[in-house]
Amino acid sequence: MIDTVAPALDLSTFGDATLDAIAHSLVTSAGGPGAIPDVVVHGLTTHRDPRGTLTELLRADWPDVYGPEMPFQQVYTSMTAPGVARDIDKWHVHQHQTDRFYCVAGRIVVAIADPRPDSPSRGRVMLVELAAQADGPAPMLVTIPPRTLHGFVVTSDGPATLLNFPNRIYDPSDEGRLPFAEAGVTFADGSPFSYDAVRAWYATRGR
Repeated sequence: MIDTVAPALDLSTFGDATLDAIAHSLVTSAGGPGAIPDVVVHGLTTHRDPRGTLTELLRADWPDVYGPEMPFQQVYTSMTAPGVARDIDKWHVHQHQTDRFYCVAGRIVVAIADPRPDSPSRGRVMLVELAAQADGPAPMLVTIPPRTLHGFVVTSDGPATLLNFPNRIYDPSDEGRLPFAEAGVTFADGSPFSYDAVRAWYATRGR
């Protein structure tokens, strides 16, 4: 049973510049180069007929999301309450693992920030909307490369269900957290990153 309640949202604390920066960072469809190197947004096709639907989630002949460096190792699912982030004030980070995120119910926004000193997109934030369809999963998956900061927030009215197909067996020693206050990640307008700002965009401008 999900009983977590999202924190109250004060829309007056987020200005137009921040909301515009969120809109600019938001990816809602697959195709084209990602804003952060090694992040792949791969489209998924839901096949429909009178009996129902079928969606392929991972294939060995999808070289952008599967291969020697991206094998299948495990899969897990998690459900998160509406308006809730994982985690609200900390980034997740792996030194070696690559994640493959899918959304099969509800809608999540995956946030990815690039702190890698050797990356051309150092300091950039990318937001990827994974919105499940009524009869299938979200029409794309996103990969999250090692050493990038990441997390997600639920922006649907109901709970959201995430699937992850990481390329490594879970290793607690590879699972890190970094407080937002220490990471210093900002949106393009210079305002501090927060999931409440993302929630505010959906409350005022989003679908």
